[in-house]
Order: sequence, then structure tokens, then C-alpha cells
Amino acid sequence: MVDVDSFDLHRQALEYSTHLRGAGRSPHTQRAYIPRIGRFLNWCGDRGTDWRTVSLGEMARFKFHLESTPTISGKPRSGKTINAAMTAVCEFLRFCAAHGHIPPETAARLSEPRFVNFRPSGFDPGEGGQHQWVKSRVLKVAESEEPPATVDPAHFSALVAASRTARDAAMVTLLLRTGIRIGEALGLRRDDMHLLPNSAFLQCPVPGPHVHVRARADNPNGARAKSGRSRIVPVTAEVIDAYREYLVERSCVPADVSDFVFINLTGVHSGQPMSYPNAKQVLERIGNRCGIRLRPHMLRHTAATAWTRAGVPQDVVQELLGHVSAASTAIYQHATQDDLRAAVERIETSR
Repeated sequence: MVDVDSFDLHRQALEYSTHLRGAGRSPHTQRAYIPRIGRFLNWCGDRGTDWRTVSLGEMARFKFHLESTPTISGKPRSGKTINAAMTAVCEFLRFCAAHGHIPPETAARLSEPRFVNFRPSGFDPGEGGQHQWVKSRVLKVAESEEPPATVDPAHFSALVAASRTARDAAMVTLLLRTGIRIGEALGLRRDDMHLLPNSAFLQCPVPGPHVHVRARADNPNGARAKSGRSRIVPVTAEVIDAYREYLVERSCVPADVSDFVFINLTGVHSGQPMSYPNAKQVLERIGNRCGIRLRPHMLRHTAATAWTRAGVPQDVVQELLGHVSAASTAIYQHATQDDLRAAVERIETSR
């Protein structure tokens, strides 16, 4: 990011980007935050507003600018997108205040104390309830409560059949049946795949076939576990069969292959670990062949929704997904239109 007037590197934005990397935030977070901050700085520059002393009223105008300005595709921004942009800007200003780049009051006016009425199980409110007071961002947009996009179970076999390679079929099956993130899948090594009934000979005490999702920060393809926490996810026979077929295909790749599970099969980078853009493109093409607008995270949402609707306890789903907060898992406990209609009709038929 460069200064709009001098075209020099924007020092504070560069420091913040370095801070995000040092704090262990994912590359995807960095790529998302910096353009949002750049839009804010450009908006301030166009209005002649000093971003270092921006007032709450000016921040409200910036929020209105995001609400009223369509995206490149011509569509209005959702409440979730606007709130994400405001979060990035507020975190940037708080960082600048903490490091003496801007007056502390600039960041202080962006939040206000809020009392937490509903406490999660096990929460310690402290003496006098002081821990129930948290800082809440002042400027927010109402977000529509929509369930996460999922794949219809009727399309599962079609997605696998539409995969052009055994590798792609194995990737689709793994994501659908384990709910791991695409970044976690791309970070898997072959020795993370414990697919035998007993892995004692690998010095692993976990019974049954499973996958070790490990937090690694040095993957050459930039893949990583978002939460920074390692976990174990059991796998089914369907995943094992798909992986076995992929290994046959993989054995035809030149000998200098990477130990990553998902690798490029052809081209100048054959044998090297797949990148996120490559995997995303592969999944989108599979979806297009099936008439579905498929995104990698939809497969994770699909697995989580299936577990929840099958009655799996929320804490188990949370562990399987690797969520730090139960609130992240709660989004899968949503009622569908079929659920609502069935509830109404159940009362009608009972009369």
C-alpha cells in the first residue's frame, strides 16, 4: 500500500500488515484487511479528512459510503461485508493508537462499554461482575440471518463423478465427509493420513482411521490451519477408498514429488503442493459441470450442517470443525423452510 500523494509505502499500514503476520493471523486475513484499510484511507484522502484524527461522525459517513456504493459487480454490500470492513479499519486505528501513530482518543471513541447479559456456560463474571463489561464497536450494520450455503446431499455423487482426476475426487470426498477447511486439506502431509484401523505402529494411540490436522506456519503453498490449533478428525471408508484410488494416480507423477497429500499432477509444477487458487479453481469447475456455484467453504458448511441435523451434540461438532468459540458452531443450528412447514403441519394434523 502506498501513500496517495507521495507514492511512498504507507508506513503505518505496512507496520500493521507486519503485525498481522507476526501475530499469526492467516495470509487470507492479511489479504482481506489491507484492501479494506486502503479504501478507508483513500476515502479520507478524497474528502480531505485526516485519518489520524477521524471523528465518530466521519466514521459514520464512511459506513454510509460502504452501504451506498455498489461493488465491482454492481451489487450492494451485505451487512456482513460492511461490518468486516469496519472491523478491519477499527483494528487498524487501535493498533496505530497503541503504537503512538495517532491520538488515543481517536481509537477510544470507536467503542463503548457493553454489559453482557447472557453468559456462556462456565463464564467467570468476576467479583462484582466486572468481566461482564466488554468493549463493543459503536458503528455496526444489521446482518441478515441467513443459513450458510450448503450442497444438496443429492448432488454428492454428482460432484465426485464430475471430478476429472482421482485427486479431485479425493479432495471433494475428504472435504464433504470431514468438514476440514480447504487450507487445512492443502496443508496435509502423507504421514497425517492414519487410515488403518490401528495406528499403533505409527506411535499414534488414536483408534480407527483418522486424519491429523496440524497447525503449520511454514507450508510453501501458504496453506494453514486457521485457528492455529491441531486436531484429529475421524474418516469414513468412503474417504479411504477415494484416497486409495488417488494414490494410484499419484504414483504416476515423477519421483521428486512433495510429501504433501494434494499435489499438482501435470505441468511445470507437477509434484509440488497445490495452492489455494488452484484448488479453488478445481472445485469451481467441478461445480460448474454440475450446475452448482461451488465454493470450497460450502463443503465444510455441508458437513457441519449434516452432523447438526443428525443430532450430533454441538460440542462434538465444534471439536470436529476446530472452532475456538461455540458461537461459530451455533450458525449450523438453523431451521429450514421445510422444518418450519413441518412444524405447522404437525400441529394441524394433531387436531
